[in-house]
Amino acid sequence: MINQSIDGFLHPNVSKWVDQIFVYTKHWLLTWLTAAPGWIIQTVSSLINIFALLGVFLTLFALMSVLERKILGRIQNRYGPNRVGPFGLLQPVADGIKMLIKEDIVPARADKLVHFMAPILIAAAAILALGVIPYGRNMTPFTIDGGILFFFAVGSTTELAVFMAGWGSNNKFSMLGAMRAIAQMISYELPLIITVLPVVMVVGSLTPDRIVAAQAEYTFGFVPRWFVFTPWGTTAFILFFVSGLVESNRTPFDVPEGESEIVAGHMTEYSGFKYATFFMAEYIGMFAITGLAATLFLGGWHSPVSALEFVPSYVWFFAKLSALLFVYIWLRGTLPRTRIDQIMNFAWKFILPMSFTCVIAAAVWHYAGRGLRGWLWSLVVIAIVYTALSMLLDTQRKFAPRVYRFAE
Repeated sequence: MINQSIDGFLHPNVSKWVDQIFVYTKHWLLTWLTAAPGWIIQTVSSLINIFALLGVFLTLFALMSVLERKILGRIQNRYGPNRVGPFGLLQPVADGIKMLIKEDIVPARADKLVHFMAPILIAAAAILALGVIPYGRNMTPFTIDGGILFFFAVGSTTELAVFMAGWGSNNKFSMLGAMRAIAQMISYELPLIITVLPVVMVVGSLTPDRIVAAQAEYTFGFVPRWFVFTPWGTTAFILFFVSGLVESNRTPFDVPEGESEIVAGHMTEYSGFKYATFFMAEYIGMFAITGLAATLFLGGWHSPVSALEFVPSYVWFFAKLSALLFVYIWLRGTLPRTRIDQIMNFAWKFILPMSFTCVIAAAVWHYAGRGLRGWLWSLVVIAIVYTALSMLLDTQRKFAPRVYRFAE
């Protein structure tokens, strides 16, 4: 296997060589260990994958932190960071140094161990979730048969970490913020998982690589057969995206950090590098959710047009990832924060029923032949349920305008 890869590295087709350059480089590094036992080769191979993941996504985190502030500045007609380095691009370095040298203040009556472990656990869960996403052709760090299950199993430990942060701080604001965050995250984790079920049903696999392979073909040679172009896929993608927005605690669903109500939520008693770790975990979790969305609904690393397949597969994946991240930033700069009761009502009364509808619509699409007839019938199913929910949840008809009263 390694020798074949080296031969491909030495005598390659240029397009294939550029596409597989990271795979070839890894195999070349492993050739230095051909005389070593198999378990050492496997361990080194895993370590290469881990360090590559950390290098790419920590760099992306630093870049995202400054670009987000610059984009928000443009949206809000103000300057973003522009003092540190050329065009302010070294701002993440300054922020990192500041967080490292800030005093780490821990409340006297806090549970020191739980308070310390919470940011580590939340960051570890976010990083582990990145390990099963295919970033390009033959570029899945860890291929697992139940990769989708692993993603959500690891992601579900975030609730535990948030609870640990609130409980360990021994602070009422922290505890209230943690409880509110957990209620919100559990409410949206259900539709997040259910919207994945239609894709798993249609493909018949929980492996991300097979899900990407199922979207590889083109209709008429140029229209991609991505699941987002089916009625159930479009609906599931929107629901998945909104649920991911909530899971990432992003505006307009960032009520766990509602500074006007509960200071900084479960992070109230954190400072310095521990606070930065929570901040980093939020962004890495956002990368994981958007990466999974691209894998499930947007064809993963496949080109949107067959004529552009010569472009390296990892370029397409990160282009889709960047587009989804830009929408996250765009929404943050556009929408105000919602109330917690509005968020919970939206989850249980609309998002969850529509998620189950996507499962039914995908089954109709499949058994109707996956053609035009199936496309139309699945659209009818979604339209009926959406119309019924819209009529049932017409709040303007049921409730009088809210009257705000203030103490004299």
